[in-house]
Amino acid sequence: MIKKIIIDTNAWMAVYEFNLDLLTALRESLDFSYKVYVLQATLDELKKIISEQRGRFKQAALLSLGLINDKKIEIINEIGNADDLLVAYSKKDYLILTQDVELKKRLNKPYLTIRQKKKILVVE
Repeated sequence: MIKKIIIDTNAWMAVYEFNLDLLTALRESLDFSYKVYVLQATLDELKKIISEQRGRFKQAALLSLGLINDKKIEIINEIGNADDLLVAYSKKDYLILTQDVELKKRLNKPYLTIRQKKKILVVE
């Protein structure tokens, strides 16, 4: 069975912050089949960062949007509070990849997180 992974805004931002190839890290860290998704709400958050932030945050968001477009990541067309949507999807057997400590407390397990700035870990 193919698992569904939704990548949160801060995990996309880690691409720049940790100099991490997120999609390669997923491939190398996980031993199951999966498909990657992104919420429209996450795209909206990234666009907001680009318009309101400067420096590395803006660069990280620009890089993330470029990667999402280049890799043709499938968009889940739901808007609203991204964290609330991610929690709802975690209850529908989606794996959520996030670095957000508060969000992790709300998610159903298992979920995914980045360890040592280069590995994706399943938290069960």
